[in-house]
Amino acid sequence: MSPQRFIRVAAFVVVANPLFLISAAHAQWTFTSLNPAGAIESMAYDVSGGQQVGASLLKGVGRASLWSGTAESWVDLSPTGATQSTAFAVSGGQQVGEARIGGVDRASLWSGTAASWVDLSPAGATDSRAQGIGGGQQVGSAQLDRIHRASLWTGTAASRVDLHPAGSTLSRAFDTNGTHQVGFAIFNGYHRASLWSGTAESWVDLSPVGSLYSYAHAIDGDQQVGLVSMGWERASLWRGTPASWVDLTPTAHPYASSRARDAFGGQQVGYAFVKDEYRASLWSGSGSSWVDLSVHLPADYIQSEAFGISSDGVNIYITGFGWRGGGSGVEAWMLTQPVPEPETWLLMLIGAGWVARQAQRRRHADKASLRTL
Repeated sequence: MSPQRFIRVAAFVVVANPLFLISAAHAQWTFTSLNPAGAIESMAYDVSGGQQVGASLLKGVGRASLWSGTAESWVDLSPTGATQSTAFAVSGGQQVGEARIGGVDRASLWSGTAASWVDLSPAGATDSRAQGIGGGQQVGSAQLDRIHRASLWTGTAASRVDLHPAGSTLSRAFDTNGTHQVGFAIFNGYHRASLWSGTAESWVDLSPVGSLYSYAHAIDGDQQVGLVSMGWERASLWRGTPASWVDLTPTAHPYASSRARDAFGGQQVGYAFVKDEYRASLWSGSGSSWVDLSVHLPADYIQSEAFGISSDGVNIYITGFGWRGGGSGVEAWMLTQPVPEPETWLLMLIGAGWVARQAQRRRHADKASLRTL
């Protein structure tokens, strides 16, 4: 088919049915259970570079977990002497989390094996955890002088940088892209979504006007995602300032509580609480773009949350966990979808242009109607 004819056909299909671009963008999800053999429960928190991380409960012990796409690939990251551990994030073949050793939770860094464990806990800390990794940085928090302080590391305990902003009573960092860090800080009892650029002094308050509390959970490029409460919790998207805040509450369910946990390539994942169920969710920058991912899980998953998203250019990967019926507990899973072919993206672009033109025409028509009143 010639390019000219393809464009004409594509335009016809989208104009005839503009919803085609939605179905084309969100079809063909493949489900994979990551729950390892013998695990009572498991949770997957992040995905990157062909790896997934989280925690699995085996023989009554929570173990930091690493997968490479299947339940059978499970690797126990728990270091020697740990009575409990969790891996929260993965990037560049490294994983971060926490391990409880000697009764103290210690910020942890791994490179794929339990033996590779690095203790990031700074001297004097009574508690610490690493929750995000990217661009050679690790972020989390450390409790020093009874205050949890947002912290930044570059591979060693001695490298720690204190991100705790002046006047805050508690702060935590959740993610980094190697340049900026996100999390929250408490001021006067108020949780504020936070953005840093490597120092405590660089702190930026992302909480929009009128919000009751807010958190920034993840960062990708110039986008930050998390939660803002405006009477109910709303999945949220920012681009560096409180004024840039976008409410991702599903427009189909305007009073649903929701939260965005991660972002990648213009898409965001998390959950929406719809009809008394937590449903793993996907957005593409707006509330109207909401996709219910729970329909792609096995029927016995009664509730679910999505925590991580990434792509290798071939597939899109989303990790999370769900509550199964029949007393099976919580189990980690991954959804995989092929990246749309170039012609599908063309359809989406044509469709987006069509939708924008129709909206513009409606606005002009509304203005004309007002002038005649």
